[in-house]
Amino acid sequence: MTVSADALASFAVFADHLNFTRAAADLHISQPALHVKIRKLADELGRPLYHRDGRRLVLTADGEAVARFARSHDERLAQFLSEFAGATSTRPVVLAAGQGAYLYLLGDTIRAMLAEEPTRLRLINCDHRQMITAVRSGQAHLGVSVLDALPDDLTVAELATFPQVLLAPAGHRLARRRRLTLRDLDGAALVVPPHQRPQRVLLERSLRAAGAGWTVAVEAEGWPLISHFAALGVGLAIVNGCVPTPPGLVAKPITDLPSVTYHVVHQPSAVHDPRVAALLQRLHGAAR
Repeated sequence: MTVSADALASFAVFADHLNFTRAAADLHISQPALHVKIRKLADELGRPLYHRDGRRLVLTADGEAVARFARSHDERLAQFLSEFAGATSTRPVVLAAGQGAYLYLLGDTIRAMLAEEPTRLRLINCDHRQMITAVRSGQAHLGVSVLDALPDDLTVAELATFPQVLLAPAGHRLARRRRLTLRDLDGAALVVPPHQRPQRVLLERSLRAAGAGWTVAVEAEGWPLISHFAALGVGLAIVNGCVPTPPGLVAKPITDLPSVTYHVVHQPSAVHDPRVAALLQRLHGAAR
């Protein structure tokens, strides 16, 4: 079996985009030429590297492994060439996380790292499923998110845990309670995420189990907009405890909702890279 280094490098770019047109433009080659490179690589390896899911292209498990190796190979080569030339490698550490993590958990770490060296860190904004894929394929060195299931092929560590709290106007009857249960929300109008979002699914299941009837005040995407609607008086909102409480509202823990834990995820071998190990140490230090 022989594998072209050029084909590996091209596949790494394709895996970043999962789009032949954009990847070919990045590589400054034609789209048919990129198709040929990737098809030949798959033939040499004897495995399909991607498949079509509706209108999207998705890497297979083998494709993720090849992309991970290709990116690692590219990094090692760049590191070697830098050391050979007597220069310091400037390749950044890549961190993948979602909106909530960036807004409420990672800001101080990112600010400090960029102040020390602006090119030291590159960020990817994505949901938790995309984060896992980015780490598995080597597109990101580290990922941070709330996970509904822990991947058994990656190293996972708890970063920070927060209660789930109700945001209510200071004069609301529930705002005077020290602690709340889901049953206390019976009859409430709630600001909630759209259907099928993990938080919405959890709330619907939990409220149903508690026998609490409720209505949708408005659907909103993301903690900032959910909190904003609650501050406007549109409805009550249940958010992670790391979300700042807007003026005029109070935050009350809901005792029978599970706490929310943010995890940091990486390849088992990633800690051998001093850059990744340093970022990981910073993340844990900031969370403490």
